[in-house]
Amino acid sequence: MEQDHRYDDLLDLPHPVSQKHPRMSAHDRAAQFSPFAALTGHSAAMEETARLTDRKLELSELQLDELNANLQSIQTHIREKPSVSITYFVPDARKSGGEYLRIVGHVRRIDEETQTMYLTDDTRIPLDDIQSLTLLKPE
Repeated sequence: MEQDHRYDDLLDLPHPVSQKHPRMSAHDRAAQFSPFAALTGHSAAMEETARLTDRKLELSELQLDELNANLQSIQTHIREKPSVSITYFVPDARKSGGEYLRIVGHVRRIDEETQTMYLTDDTRIPLDDIQSLTLLKPE
């Protein structure tokens, strides 16, 4: 095989340095070859799809009876701002389902018209979203 020696004279020349343009850093040169993100927001959408949510559970008749009895007990002692432990469902703003939260606090009032429980720390809990409610003993 015959070797081509047409460019042998270029091998010993010094590296050219531009008088107009400053030398680019290695980081900036590497950025020129980084992948192009043609689908902006795609990774965020994939993360959102992968995020798990719980579905809201339906209460049995026995659980509903217990919940109603506890609500009645709270209503009779509302002036004392009874201490409670509540597990309730919070719907997800972006997809179906949601999550269950547990909170301990003092009940300020129960609004029967809006079916909402208000705690002293201004937390508002729709009565339909309460999964369990335990009246705590006064300290």
